[in-house]
Amino acid sequence: MIVADPQQYIGRFAPSPTGPLHFGSLIAALASHADAKAAGGRWLLRIEDIDPPREQPGAAAEIVRTLERYGFEWDGPILLQSTREGAYLAALEQLRVEGKVFPCGCTRLELAAAPLGVGGERVYPGTCRDGLPPGRRPRSWRLKVGVAAGDDRPIAFTDRIQGPQSQWLARDVGDFVVRRADRRFAYQLAVVVDDADQRITDVVRGADLLASTPRQIWLQRQLGLPTPRYAHVPVVVNARGEKLSKQTRAEALPATRPERALLDAWEFLDQQAPDTPLGTPREFWSWAIPRWNPRRIPPVPMLPSRRSGPA
Repeated sequence: MIVADPQQYIGRFAPSPTGPLHFGSLIAALASHADAKAAGGRWLLRIEDIDPPREQPGAAAEIVRTLERYGFEWDGPILLQSTREGAYLAALEQLRVEGKVFPCGCTRLELAAAPLGVGGERVYPGTCRDGLPPGRRPRSWRLKVGVAAGDDRPIAFTDRIQGPQSQWLARDVGDFVVRRADRRFAYQLAVVVDDADQRITDVVRGADLLASTPRQIWLQRQLGLPTPRYAHVPVVVNARGEKLSKQTRAEALPATRPERALLDAWEFLDQQAPDTPLGTPREFWSWAIPRWNPRRIPPVPMLPSRRSGPA
């Protein structure tokens, strides 16, 4: 069991309503919920509904029903990102006034020719950093990193599960988008603003988001916001080695016998198996929370650039 001050620990689960919850979603939900409750802390539920073209009608309500059916208990009202545009606008304006962002006129097709970083992402080449080239109009807004931002040090942090991590944003990512060409706010900005406003102290989520963490830490620093502790758990993959997700046609969580899926998720995270059957979600959580031990969770490969310097 984690020993922590219940006045300080605040965790969260933040699914996107792009479809029903699946087993991969359950891993992240279970880990974050167990971690918060084992610490005697609070666990918040946030629906990240800021990308309507990708969302499915009714998915948000179904996610809530599934979590209730599986015995999850969140503290306080559910936060909808779709109600938060004013907060994101204020953060973007702060960055603009301080000269930390710039308008970018590059198209997706143009950026497809940019070099790949060690993590496999296209690295923004800085085309519009010093002003829009002639004939271009602003499309997105990007946050400056590295030398352009006056700080070319690596972003380093220690993940509670994955250990020490480090990444050079300028080399591996480049100036990154905080507001997209369709005028929707990027995930990186929204999650940083929401975590700060909700006073999140601990983020427990899938390791597929490990590479996003340095960007979020850099953005937190530029906005003068606190950095929470991070713990990234292994993600579930299908037979083809792809992350289990809505895009890879992951099956929705079963509507019956939720305790079976909960136990499968518990065992996926290498937690202690029960000696006796647990017949209901309530019985599962009563038994599981005191026995939660994140030190048992196996690590996954770290950031590709964790020990390498700038090229």
